[in-house]
Amino acid sequence: MKTRHPLALGLALSTALAAALAPMPGLAAGASDSDTERQARWTEIATSIFGDRKIEPTDTLIKVDAPARAMDAALVPITLTMPEKDKIKGVHFIIDDNPSPYAAHFTFGPAADPGELKLRVRINNYTNVHAVAETAEGKLFEAQKFVKASGGCSAPMGMSDEEAMRGMGDMKMKFSGDAQSGKPVEATLMIRHPNFSGMQMNQVTRDYTPARYINKVTVSYGDANVFTMDGDISISSNPVINFAFVPKGNGPIKVAATDNQGGQWQHSFTAPSPSN
Repeated sequence: MKTRHPLALGLALSTALAAALAPMPGLAAGASDSDTERQARWTEIATSIFGDRKIEPTDTLIKVDAPARAMDAALVPITLTMPEKDKIKGVHFIIDDNPSPYAAHFTFGPAADPGELKLRVRINNYTNVHAVAETAEGKLFEAQKFVKASGGCSAPMGMSDEEAMRGMGDMKMKFSGDAQSGKPVEATLMIRHPNFSGMQMNQVTRDYTPARYINKVTVSYGDANVFTMDGDISISSNPVINFAFVPKGNGPIKVAATDNQGGQWQHSFTAPSPSN
């Protein structure tokens, strides 16, 4: 069986919250779940995404750094480290007990340095999170971390929907350190977008705000792809992604983003020129 399309578990979210909050019938999510229940849930999710492909545990190909207890369930920092980065062609990030578990799928291009990725996610319940690395040979390896958090997917933004959408699609890029030819440069991409989950209540109208979230981000350096991210409602509002690329020449960094309601945005940033 082939791997399903990225984010095959993404829900068609609407105001029908009862359906959104019960993604896997028969497997209750929560702090009281046993290890057996959590493993059964992961097995079901993994089969839905990867079919019958074997997923092996690893402590070398990919590692997950996440807080044991989230300070803010709507802004949980995640760091994915890949020590043997030259073997990795993509990473799947899954939050087992979220209404839509398949949070993100990163596919790396020839301009990427996939040693480390950082992003911020929503976590709705006490849950295991899984990072599944896919090698160039097509093998799958996973690492997991247990995170205590609650209510991240339904947490209000603390402002009106109109304020949250103001400037939607604006982007900023920051670079760290000097660029040297052939050596990776760290970059931070910030995108203005509310990433409404479909589970957040408008504090004025008391209606649920329809889901509107970034579903694809493509980053390139010159003519070479750095990465493509397929995303879902589990990515936090105003997404921030830390990544690295290998500078060759003087090509700009180009970013293209789309959301599930047809929004499209493109920005170009001047990348630091490598020194010899």
